[in-house]
Amino acid sequence: MFDLERIRRDTPAADTTVFLDSAGSSLPPQPVVDTAVAHLRREAEVGGYRAANERMSDLAAVKTSIGTLIGARASDIALSDSATRAWSDFFYSIPLTKGDRILLCEVEYASNAIAALQRAAAVGAVVEFVPSDPTGQIDLDALEKMLDDSVRVVSLVHAPTNGGLVNPAREVAELAHRHGALVLLDACQSIGQLRVDVEELGVDALSATGRKWLRGPRGTGFLYLRPELASSLEPPALDLHSAQWMSESEYRLAPDVTRFEFWECDVAARLALGTAVDYLLDIGIDNVADAVAERADHLRTALRGVRGVTVLDLGERKSGIVSFTVDGFAPTDVRDALAEKNVTVTVSHRRSTLVDMTQRGLDAVVRASPHYFVTFAQLDEMVETLRAL
Repeated sequence: MFDLERIRRDTPAADTTVFLDSAGSSLPPQPVVDTAVAHLRREAEVGGYRAANERMSDLAAVKTSIGTLIGARASDIALSDSATRAWSDFFYSIPLTKGDRILLCEVEYASNAIAALQRAAAVGAVVEFVPSDPTGQIDLDALEKMLDDSVRVVSLVHAPTNGGLVNPAREVAELAHRHGALVLLDACQSIGQLRVDVEELGVDALSATGRKWLRGPRGTGFLYLRPELASSLEPPALDLHSAQWMSESEYRLAPDVTRFEFWECDVAARLALGTAVDYLLDIGIDNVADAVAERADHLRTALRGVRGVTVLDLGERKSGIVSFTVDGFAPTDVRDALAEKNVTVTVSHRRSTLVDMTQRGLDAVVRASPHYFVTFAQLDEMVETLRAL
């Protein structure tokens, strides 16, 4: 268990709104806000360089905290400005040639799919989608049949943006590695609400953001790389932090995952990300995972009791994302009507998860994502507000 009253005191807006968009950009706890603001103020006093130099050990500790959270070493973590940047930096560093195959899942996020299609067109590679099974998760039998030595990378979305599904990452990694394929896990929607241990999952790379379930600031993210993998890949872009200029005609890459970082960054945001991860570790990821699951289950059950509401979540294992539609109302109209009553949800459109939504005949869904700081009474308030429509 955890101290919900203390957590809600650290989240003042939790008392004034029913906030159900942690899958979009969550409410940061007060210590996260204080960390960012304090550093910005220090920059105003002494300048950005000196302010950063004063916090070098704290900046290094951000990676240590992230490593503790995901079961990795600090030296396996590269800090980034978003999950998309982290995913793309790794993906574009994978050597690909004509005839190579890239496997995506049907709940692939648009940014990932666009990058895969762009690279495939540039080098003559092929993009293929692994079908989903009847539960909605990636079909492991179909994946096994599609795998051969021409597959270079399997991209797996751990928890999709458009519904409460959790894909079986460990099983995918085991199958892919039998054929020498790399597994890139998009953990954008799972880090911070589920226990994610990279050693247990066996993935080669993982991308994540700070602004969602971690409750960190926007403009933060990170990339994890399997330790022995970093030294074999060259990122598509480098600077004087990711590489060293040796002579007029020579540069030398950083020997580890640092080669996926740039020197310039938002120091205040990264320090605040560290505070957010530490805040989560203090509560305990298992406590958080249980609390999120309880709230999502409560909301799904309550929504099923509302006439005209269809809950659309798939998968054997559910995440904290609850997706639904309301008969006779466009999802955007539902979102706006709830916003007028101080209930915050969002809409997931077909363009974000094109293959999955097209196959299910969905143009958009309402997405509610209750974090651990939301009370059950607030969830009931949201349902009653919806019922009034």
